[in-house]
Amino acid sequence: MNNTFNPNGYTPFVVESRSLPEQWKMWVAENIILGNDLNAIVNTLVAYGLDRYSARQEVFTAANSPYLKVSQKTVQALKKLESHLKIYTELQKLLPQKIDRVETITPQEFLQNYYATNTPLIMTGMMKNWSALQKWTPAYFADRFGDVKVSIQTNRSSNPLYEIESEKHRSEMTLKEYIDLILSSGSTNDFYMTANNGNLDRLEFKPLFDDMELFPGLCKQEECPGAIFFWLGPQGTITPLHHDPCNLMMAQVYGRKKWQLISPHYTPQMYNYRGVFSAVDLTNPNYDRFPLFREVTIIEEVLEPGDLIFVPVGWWHFVEALDISISVSMTHFVFPNSYNWKYPNYQL
Repeated sequence: MNNTFNPNGYTPFVVESRSLPEQWKMWVAENIILGNDLNAIVNTLVAYGLDRYSARQEVFTAANSPYLKVSQKTVQALKKLESHLKIYTELQKLLPQKIDRVETITPQEFLQNYYATNTPLIMTGMMKNWSALQKWTPAYFADRFGDVKVSIQTNRSSNPLYEIESEKHRSEMTLKEYIDLILSSGSTNDFYMTANNGNLDRLEFKPLFDDMELFPGLCKQEECPGAIFFWLGPQGTITPLHHDPCNLMMAQVYGRKKWQLISPHYTPQMYNYRGVFSAVDLTNPNYDRFPLFREVTIIEEVLEPGDLIFVPVGWWHFVEALDISISVSMTHFVFPNSYNWKYPNYQL
């Protein structure tokens, strides 16, 4: 039987009360909706302490409820969609599991072959005119902008949900203080300056735009507040497994980052329980808790300084800094880049 969570985590029933706890009622309903065998559901309840008469009454009453019966229409429609996605993943496996690499690309080629087809791409020569590649180092930022107050995330190690609850970890310090912290801390994920900190929108950092050429023909050239983001952190920083709600590019300026990408066709296997986030920790996947994740194919690439990656909307990704790292991400494409998402929000 395909239990959707592990009942071992719940207290066995108090048999005398013949009352099924609410979480077990939810488990019964979920397994009925999934089409699991009713007698198997009864046997599981009995194994965990409920008498057989009460178990049968609970399961068969629930199965005949009109509220549960109507859910079957939605489940069948969902399973049809999932079968489409499974076919697409099988077809994708016929191709090499890697991301195309090109030196440069024209806007038309980019649109036709990658943007409109939802296909990732790495461009190795698009940043050749960026003076940032020579200028941007931790020492440069400490010297040039050291007195500027910046927002960062801190104490991330204390909270597994540090990215979902990023506002709880917001701190301020001068950029020099932050650079000193990076240089003295070695490999860590405890602090990080990310897109959510919004530092590139600060007036003091406007000179940085002179060091970048923001890809004419691909990106809008007028000012786009809230669409260009700055990332600076130590070796060891991690961006947990998630997808973005729009297309994006990330330019790797300093240091290296390892990217792991997963096609959106695998979304049913991603345990996407809240917003854009997966419950799976890609540093140590728990396959007992998330068995469907075994089916997923992961594409791994390392970005070197000067590499530009295009991450299509909906593609899952997990990013780890292999060195002290400086990156710039952007979403201000000249092509349409706004989508209507329906996000989940439930407890696993």
